[in-house]
Amino acid sequence: MGILEVNNLKKSFGAIHAVKDISFSVEVGEIFTIIGPNGAGKTTTLEMIEGLQKPDFGTVEIKDLEWKKHEKKIKQMIGIQPQSSALFDLLTVYENLDVFSSFYEKKRPIEEILHLINLQDHRKQKVKALSGGQKQRLTIGLAMVNDPDLIFLDEPTTGLDPQARMNVWDIILSFKKMGKTIILTTHYMEEASKLSDRVCIVDQGKIIAIDTPKNLINQLTHERKIQLLMNEEITDYITPMINHLKEHESITEVQHQEHLFTITSTHPDESLYHILHYTRANNLSIEQVSIDELDLEDVFITYTGKEWRD
Repeated sequence: MGILEVNNLKKSFGAIHAVKDISFSVEVGEIFTIIGPNGAGKTTTLEMIEGLQKPDFGTVEIKDLEWKKHEKKIKQMIGIQPQSSALFDLLTVYENLDVFSSFYEKKRPIEEILHLINLQDHRKQKVKALSGGQKQRLTIGLAMVNDPDLIFLDEPTTGLDPQARMNVWDIILSFKKMGKTIILTTHYMEEASKLSDRVCIVDQGKIIAIDTPKNLINQLTHERKIQLLMNEEITDYITPMINHLKEHESITEVQHQEHLFTITSTHPDESLYHILHYTRANNLSIEQVSIDELDLEDVFITYTGKEWRD
């Protein structure tokens, strides 16, 4: 069942067409992640969905309600993670949650939220004394004060250390277990891969790919790189070894630098068997073997032609 329907969104700022034509739907209980290079239009898209920007064309429906007709109702149904600068530094964690909770008709108990974001032991601590990770968890908690059906988290782990980032991941997954639907943006590819039910890649104001992380990766070429590190002098074997490996139909490229060989293969398992047969026959000793797997970063670069933080 769809909770969010985005239809033909367009938005321009003068001569700049920030969002050209974006449509997608999100199911109840999904973690739906929007990624894209800087200037791709993802922030403008998110702001239109959140009701912060009015589209030039197109509609946003949240549980069959439209912003222009049902603004007050929608505001009660969604939760938006504010920037940490929106926090009241001289108020305590509890007081910040209490203030934001007062804006809504429906409320989730503050003690429950404190437990969800693991700040129950800091409830009486002033915000200015919190660590970066604690402040970030509090901003996520603020998105939950009205017990929303749909939660927007905009780069919730930016600037956090790895442990703090994983703490936030646990919180997001706990929201999902509660049946919440989450729209996420992130600059961390591992985050998108681990958390997302589906990933939407936006570039130049358009959606260029949308699917599960696994399906997006499987749509790429099946070529893999095999790294082969030899642990002895093999100067006399380099040329014959390269020529022999290139004869195998699954091997498309062979590169080497001193003792390190990088072999590109369409069927790495078959190629590795062929490689090991050759090295064993010639009494060559291998120190290390690895096969590089494709990930979401490869997907991103393939579709956009840009490095992830471009």
